Amino acid sequence: MRNLVVVLGDQLDEASAAFDGFDPAQDRVWMCEAPSEATYVWSHKTRIAIFLSAMRHFRDVLTARGWTVDYHATGTHPHATLADALAESIAARKPKGVVVVEPGEWRLARDLERVCAEAQRPLEVRIDRHFITTVAEFTAWMGARKQPRMEHFYRAVRSRTGVLMDADGQPEGGEWNYDHDNREAFGKNGPGFVPKPARFLPDALTAEVLAMVAERYADHPGELQHFDWPVTRADALIALEDFIAHRLGPFGPFEDAVWDTEPLLYHSRLSAAMNLKLLNPREVIDAAIAAYHAKQAPIASVEGFVRQIIGWREYVRGLYWWHMPQYLDDNALDAQQDLPKLYWTGDTEMNCLKHVVRDTLAHGYAHHIQRLMITGLFALLFGVKPKAVHAWYLAVYVDAVEWVEVPNTIGMSQFADGGLMGSKPYIASGKYIDKMTNYCKGCRFDPAVSTGPKACPFTTLYWDFLDRHRERFAGHPRLVMQVRNLERLKPDAVAAIRREAEGLRRTLV
Repeated sequence: MRNLVVVLGDQLDEASAAFDGFDPAQDRVWMCEAPSEATYVWSHKTRIAIFLSAMRHFRDVLTARGWTVDYHATGTHPHATLADALAESIAARKPKGVVVVEPGEWRLARDLERVCAEAQRPLEVRIDRHFITTVAEFTAWMGARKQPRMEHFYRAVRSRTGVLMDADGQPEGGEWNYDHDNREAFGKNGPGFVPKPARFLPDALTAEVLAMVAERYADHPGELQHFDWPVTRADALIALEDFIAHRLGPFGPFEDAVWDTEPLLYHSRLSAAMNLKLLNPREVIDAAIAAYHAKQAPIASVEGFVRQIIGWREYVRGLYWWHMPQYLDDNALDAQQDLPKLYWTGDTEMNCLKHVVRDTLAHGYAHHIQRLMITGLFALLFGVKPKAVHAWYLAVYVDAVEWVEVPNTIGMSQFADGGLMGSKPYIASGKYIDKMTNYCKGCRFDPAVSTGPKACPFTTLYWDFLDRHRERFAGHPRLVMQVRNLERLKPDAVAAIRREAEGLRRTLV
């Protein structure tokens, strides 16, 4: 055999560089369902199921081409780790070389290097063409920057690619960023009718996976009865078309809004398909821009959506590889609290956390504001160890891959990288949640109160966070006003807030 072509669970790209020059007579594909990939974080059942179902469907696509696929399904091999299974296959098959596209995790990349070195087989790592910016291009862009900013990167990528750019080199519509148009909250009557996303009910292969996951991973968090995710490229393309036609238009103005009875709202729910590589970001961007040119969606919605892909998504991937392996241990704010148990149960009197955590456990999904400004915000204010927060996000969301979650959680959400990912910590009191959601209307806590029986824990911990870190942020240009507001409080009020925060930390863990 010439090449053993390794395809990882998040590399289900039919046009992958791994298949360049593939010769069915000399090469074979290797795929493995390794139990440790489901257990090194306590993965949500739906997260396990979407990976395994998509992998098995992809295996069948390759087999239909007439290619040989060495597929190591759960329960058919004795190995816990992907590395051990691959080592045995190399020893048995004796390929001249091993080919793989750049893995999405530092850990797996090092495992593949080690296994091939021990087997004395060359490992060819090919560029992942799925992304618009290569790791090398991002590294070159970083240069000597000590304070990189996503907005600068985003503009550079748009200028390089011509995405949403006029012929004269100016941004289409006249502005680079329409954030000022995309911060609307719903009125007291809520969003009204919201078109539901296309659902993809389990076929026989997915049903088989769901039954296996329910039995083998019975003690893992989450539910499976709501499983309706696209696990094939054909279904992912339908999901893309459905979003563009029915939800892209209102997406922009309300992308930061939340409503308790509408966990999905206008969000695309395409991140899982993109991270599995069933959808290419270029085709997603092209579809959104085509809708704008056809006057089916306003520029603010289209630009906001495009920015999530060629700005945020490409940026976090580049930052991950630039800053690893240190990223996993970053803890700039010295946060040392354990993750509260409510993150695994949703059992809390805080209405916002109860809704978001329970929806997450039911569906394996929450949109970016629910993640950043509800679950992430509370963990930041509470002072949870960043690596524990990251492990939770990696475990519970179906679109979670480490290159996404490390910068997004440890960096943006928890500010544990000290400002590498974002220029300031995303902190707010319960008043922000009251403004952008309807969660507070059904909650026993008052978002305007910081101490006493009606005190909102978010508000208490917000002031406590500023108090604990006042020296660090007193001169911060984007936080100085918040620190000054803290300094206007009387000393006895600050002392009461400290006591209240200490009580929360004792009772919620």
